Amino acid sequence: MYEQLETAESRENLKRVVVDPISRVEGHGKVTLLLDADNKVQQARLHIVEFRGFERFIQGRPYWELPVLVQRLCGICPVSHHLAAAKAIDQLVGVDPENLPVSADKLRRLLHFGQLFQSHALHFFHLSSPDLLFGFESDIAKRSVIAVLGEYPDLGVQGVKMRKYGQEVIRMISGKRIHGTGAIAGGMNKSLTKAERDYLLEDIDQMIEWSEASVALIKKVHCSSLPYFDDFGTIRSNYLGLIKPDGALEIYHGGLRAKNANGETLIDHIDYCKYNDYIHEEVRSWTYMKFPYLLSLGTENGWYRVGPLARVNNCDYINTPLAEAARVEFKAHSGEAMVHSTLAFHWARMIETLHCAESIKLLLHDPDIMGHDLMAQGEKRYEGVGVIEAPRGTLFHHYQIDENNIVTKANLIVSTTSNNMGMNESVRQVAAEYLSGRELTEPLLNNLEVAIRAYDPCLSCATHAVGKMPLQLELIDAEGRMIDKLVKHSDGEIERTSNG
Repeated sequence: MYEQLETAESRENLKRVVVDPISRVEGHGKVTLLLDADNKVQQARLHIVEFRGFERFIQGRPYWELPVLVQRLCGICPVSHHLAAAKAIDQLVGVDPENLPVSADKLRRLLHFGQLFQSHALHFFHLSSPDLLFGFESDIAKRSVIAVLGEYPDLGVQGVKMRKYGQEVIRMISGKRIHGTGAIAGGMNKSLTKAERDYLLEDIDQMIEWSEASVALIKKVHCSSLPYFDDFGTIRSNYLGLIKPDGALEIYHGGLRAKNANGETLIDHIDYCKYNDYIHEEVRSWTYMKFPYLLSLGTENGWYRVGPLARVNNCDYINTPLAEAARVEFKAHSGEAMVHSTLAFHWARMIETLHCAESIKLLLHDPDIMGHDLMAQGEKRYEGVGVIEAPRGTLFHHYQIDENNIVTKANLIVSTTSNNMGMNESVRQVAAEYLSGRELTEPLLNNLEVAIRAYDPCLSCATHAVGKMPLQLELIDAEGRMIDKLVKHSDGEIERTSNG
């Protein structure tokens, strides 16, 4: 739905258009546009309006509870939070990644490949395929997976089964499809049995075949709509993510790499435990979500994007053959060193889905996943940082504890937070290019949501700051005039504006 309100606040008779809520994303957010008398867009912003507070919730808890507690940030990517927390508390018991038992390391990797596989399938088939198959301004009745199942039944069923397979990988390792337990400080709590391994092997070849077909589908959709797809919401940005020591794509453990819009390397193979030397966060008054940036470039130029597009852009190669062939084709599509098309997130996402399927098969044939050497321990430490590539991008968990093993400080930078500036810039670009000067209709406003959905945002994950909560309260009379406004800024300062 959307509403139009005359705002006396503007004194320029600007009209506010609100898209609330944004649909087919995880969590709740809204977009506001300010239009002049000619319907020209003067401002466009993505607001994250829900609040969670996990950074404070987990303070005062014993550290060993964290891998289970932080999963409750999200029902879509709980495994990513589970593993990021586990990697951080490994350090609290003195276990660095290279000292994790081989079986535990491979089980965690298998668990995370299952997580990305199911999450990418959910986003592509359930949330984004209606836009891609029926058009961005299609009838609202067609914007659901039900419509996809009706007109493309084979494709819809394929998406459902792919997601189910990824969830079964998770269930075999952690006991539950959502919010299970597997990773613990220094290792894993169980290995796979032969029966569990064989059960997962039954369908893996089908998953690889369907993943290849999904890459071919999104390539066809993208390339058949050129230059529209290359221009829609497209922005030039920096890109950040983990990378293997040899430059290959990495989703579980590696060093931090960032490249600029021209493909030039800004940082490379950086120890993620030192992330705070390179990445800071900015707070703005109109949203609960922060704005991370590369410290060396500053707040204006240092913002970056993360996720499938960033990972495929940043890596030198992918170490599974089918996904690598798809990556080469993807990169050749662009005339530049980096692919900047916002809608190319979908293409890169399905390349990663294929990589996950190939990687799952390799690990299922590895006897180490049935090994029983699952735990290691060293000397206690008081600080730990865990970083992993969640489906939506690079995820940071940073904890400090006291002598009683109680969490005293926590900092989380989630993937959607890192994409915050990118989403805002894409919204502004779409608003200026496709909405400005036109009579706004509900189908037309879906263009804004399409740009946001390309990032696969998890808005619930991204709203965890507490103590710096910006708040705006407006009193509007019956004729739409603002007669009083109270603003609490992020620094706690209170400002009042009254027209009465």
